[in-house]
Order: sequence, then structure tokens, then C-alpha cells
Amino acid sequence: MAINYTWDVRTVDVKEIDGNADTVFNVHWRLTGTDDANNDADGNPQAATVYGTQELDTSDLSDFTAFADLTVSDVQGWVETAIGADKITELKASLDAQINELLNPVVQ
Repeated sequence: MAINYTWDVRTVDVKEIDGNADTVFNVHWRLTGTDDANNDADGNPQAATVYGTQELDTSDLSDFTAFADLTVSDVQGWVETAIGADKITELKASLDAQINELLNPVVQ
């Protein structure tokens, strides 16, 4: 089972901070794991999603990027840094377990 992970970080909250209009301070994120090797009965890949919000540290805006110049990659990097590698590993393990449950349901 090879699972691919994708981030959706396109929904953000902004406000003016230190004279910088539309400063991103909060990101609503989704992390989806997709197992393309195992499809459901309709032929769709098995998938699971976790989601949350991540407040960003806006105490140092010396490298401020105007909202119009932001990329999804920029925002994803901020979220991954703020969440931390250990937590991301936990999130991915949770997605793996959810997909495994879809593939191998426990009957009680």
C-alpha cells in the first residue's frame, strides 16, 4: 500500500499587522492520504483526510510577502514548519490507519 499525501492550504485568515495589509495569520488546512493502488467498488482510490487550523507566528515580519505574491507552496511550508515534523508523522500514520481500516474492516 503506497499512500500519497497532499496538502490543501488555500483557505487563510488575514488581517493588517504592523502596517502590512492582508497578513496571513491563520491557515485552515487539510491533509489527504490517497492509496491509488486500491480502489473502492466505484473505482475511486481509497482516501482519508484530516484537517485543522494552524495559527502562524507573525511576531517577525521582516521577510513579509505581499498576499498577491503568495504561493500555495509558501503557505504549505509555513504550516508544516508550525505543525512540526513529529506531528506531521503522526497525522500521516493516522491517515494510513484510516485507509487500512477501509481496506480491511474490523467486523465485531
